[in-house]
Amino acid sequence: MQAPACRTSALAVTMLFASCVSAAAEDYAGREKLRAQSNEFRKEVIRVTDGVYVAVGYSASNVILVQGENASIIVDTSTDQSAARAIRTAFGNLLAVPVRAIIYTHSHPDHTGGARVFAGNDHPEIYSHQRLLDAVPDIGRAGREGGDQFGMALPDSMYINAGVQMEFGRVTPPTRDGYLPPTRTFSGDELSLTVAGVRLQLLYTPGETTDAISVWLPEKRVLMPGDDFFRAFPNIGPIRGARLRTPEDWIASLEKIIALGPEHVVPSHTRPVLGGAAARATLTAYRDGIKSILDRTIQGMKQGERPDELVQHVKLPPHLAENPYLQEFYGGVEWTVRAIYADRAGWFDGNATNLFPLPEKDRAAKLVRLIGGPDQVVARAHDALAAREFTWAAELADCVLANDSANAGAKRIKAQALIELGERQINAIARNYYLSSARYLLRDLSPQ
Repeated sequence: MQAPACRTSALAVTMLFASCVSAAAEDYAGREKLRAQSNEFRKEVIRVTDGVYVAVGYSASNVILVQGENASIIVDTSTDQSAARAIRTAFGNLLAVPVRAIIYTHSHPDHTGGARVFAGNDHPEIYSHQRLLDAVPDIGRAGREGGDQFGMALPDSMYINAGVQMEFGRVTPPTRDGYLPPTRTFSGDELSLTVAGVRLQLLYTPGETTDAISVWLPEKRVLMPGDDFFRAFPNIGPIRGARLRTPEDWIASLEKIIALGPEHVVPSHTRPVLGGAAARATLTAYRDGIKSILDRTIQGMKQGERPDELVQHVKLPPHLAENPYLQEFYGGVEWTVRAIYADRAGWFDGNATNLFPLPEKDRAAKLVRLIGGPDQVVARAHDALAAREFTWAAELADCVLANDSANAGAKRIKAQALIELGERQINAIARNYYLSSARYLLRDLSPQ
């Protein structure tokens, strides 16, 4: 009895989503670019150079295989044991046993969740930076910590990807069952070692995380930068309840790895960059993109600009905005600007009115009365939808919902506005969050 009802509810919500989207095709240019980004995650074992291979598309993160003398080294281990088994099968005879070493580029679970599968009974050394052991989980809030930004609640018909990965946790819920703790850590800037005849350097390169390391093969000139570089603008200011990823550290880390002069770059998300000229160009553009946003934000702050003013003009310069490795599939320029401001100037934006603002419910009640009551606000929100002012429509709906969370008209209009906003996004995180939020609003409403 219960399952058919659930399917009916899901179908009704899907139909509501479809009915909301009615704009011209050009309005969806960002969405179509995001769909094209999914090509980055097609399943393939790619030969980087002699003795180095990367499995792309089998998991949320890549797994890199370095062949040694009758043994193997694994860099990052995928999200979970199921994905790790699929990757081990895909490597086939390329993966020589035993596995002598596993290297974690950082602590995120999509990089550490398949270690048991690759370790097997080989008892490899597991390397990381010492800071991995001290990694603090993001605080988040219901829905913010991972789930909604990765579209875990969205049906396949509404889902595209997660920006730098095809999916995270939608098919196989993330677990820690496959994680193995490091057996050997280092606390300085570098650890040099030789494993199975392969010379490696583990370089401390904080960026997306404070425990991040890059793996450098000096003889093959192959760089594995973990999540400090991939084919998308970096997520410096996450929306999920995490702290700012310090841009100065990220820039310094990129400068360190650029100076190595890598011939090939194998990130832990998206496909490798092959060839010295391409490697130098993409890493340099990545550094310049982050530095540009940081410098322009600080310059504006020194001139007294507040966050809402900064985001109007702090953009990537045209030659970087067009770079395929700086498209906002994952991180966002505006989010980065706001996060840099908050990190340096705190929560207060300099407007004295905002020192002790009215509670949201009180402000909303006054605005609703000023406009003429809830029905008038809903009507004005409907007009905003018709005028394609989707953010304004959602804000008007919020004024009603702040004091009447069950108002069906406001819920429906806000959901429609969020769908329209989500369908126009190039940013997968924003799209997934918009559409997930809309779905929660709609799931208890019947089609009109």
